[in-house]
Amino acid sequence: MGQLARAQLIELTQDFNKEKPGGQKTDVQFNPESLKVTFANQLIQPQGGDQASGNAGRQFVGAGTTKLALQLWFDVTAMEKDPVDDVRRLTQKVIFFMTPQKSGADPKKLAPPGVRFVWGKFMFDGMVEGLEQSLEFFSPDGKPLRASISLTLSQQKILEATFTGDGKVPTQPGQKPLNSAKSGDSLQNMAAKNGKSDWQSIAGANGIEDPLRLPAGQLVDLNAGVSVSAGASVGVSAGVSVQPSAAPASVGLNASLGGGVSGSFGFS
Repeated sequence: MGQLARAQLIELTQDFNKEKPGGQKTDVQFNPESLKVTFANQLIQPQGGDQASGNAGRQFVGAGTTKLALQLWFDVTAMEKDPVDDVRRLTQKVIFFMTPQKSGADPKKLAPPGVRFVWGKFMFDGMVEGLEQSLEFFSPDGKPLRASISLTLSQQKILEATFTGDGKVPTQPGQKPLNSAKSGDSLQNMAAKNGKSDWQSIAGANGIEDPLRLPAGQLVDLNAGVSVSAGASVGVSAGVSVQPSAAPASVGLNASLGGGVSGSFGFS
């Protein structure tokens, strides 16, 4: 199993084109539980338009906005190496991305640094719009030991996710594709739709007691079955008798459905 990917905050150039050489790069202590992405377009009522026309009187202005909201947790009591005595020593590395800097386009103006949030294959470029820090679990001398940060990043355009390949998950060795039963499905119908005729063996291999009434959503391996070895013969009678070649005795068994069998059975 591969190592768990750790989310990062990386300083970008103010035009968001690339990582800033020698810029700040911060690993989060705990990965967020969820990410919330919001898309918004700026819609206004044109001057002189017919307000009674409702939506027909609106027009789109600007390129829209994409926002990312997440929550990060920090705990100095859970640090595995280089522990510190105050959780704010950790959170100040995140607050850095909120601190205005001199703008490259106009040194007289200040602007927050560009920031990239990256977690595995997920990446969002923008700037910190809002940050809220909650401090808790204080030491005897009043130093906060735990903190949570609610972070909002934004960019003044609609960001589209990009993917490579067709996105299909390849079948791994040892994995079997399963079919999900629909409401009212029977095992016979499921088997017939997939070109399988021996539904009895499929029922036995999947442990299905009532093949005529499958619960909706039940997963069935239609490729499973019971195979009989070449040395065995099966017939249908009121009872079952087993006659191994190496045993002189015979055993009689009563069953509602069975057959006369000699040889051995193999299950796969």
